[in-house]
Amino acid sequence: MIRVQREDFDPGAEIAALTRGRADIGGVVSFTGIVRDLAGDRKIGAMTLEHYPGMTEKQLAEIDAEANRRWPLAASLVVHRYGKLLPGDRIVLVVTASPHRDAAFDACRFLIDWLKTRAPFWKLEETEAGADWVKAQADDNAAAARWEKPASKRPRAAE
Repeated sequence: MIRVQREDFDPGAEIAALTRGRADIGGVVSFTGIVRDLAGDRKIGAMTLEHYPGMTEKQLAEIDAEANRRWPLAASLVVHRYGKLLPGDRIVLVVTASPHRDAAFDACRFLIDWLKTRAPFWKLEETEAGADWVKAQADDNAAAARWEKPASKRPRAAE
């Protein structure tokens, strides 16, 4: 399930709703991204996220579908906010649920890595020196690139 929204979310309530009544789930892994107050040595006052409605949801759905093709997930959820956010505000929630913990861990990491590099969001950081658009980060690209390997060559832990 994919949601792009301006409103805040409650990670605990989202996980409870996703897993309610599900006896086929053996493990749930979640990641909650939060706006930091620092980017390198620059103090962040706010971050504004922009997106193209329709295109963003489509791309997020494709990333989620890829995770579901690669791992035996019982359920998955991506909630991504847009608009002006302040340090400490929640920005993204990724939840994966599977009969086995390893699949849930791997799928959650895959989803957040690909969201960071492939989701069509544009981030404007406001600092004391002014506002700057966030550029792609080499470490984010490297994290996402490891998932480009064919599934047969990807390291997998025993379930």
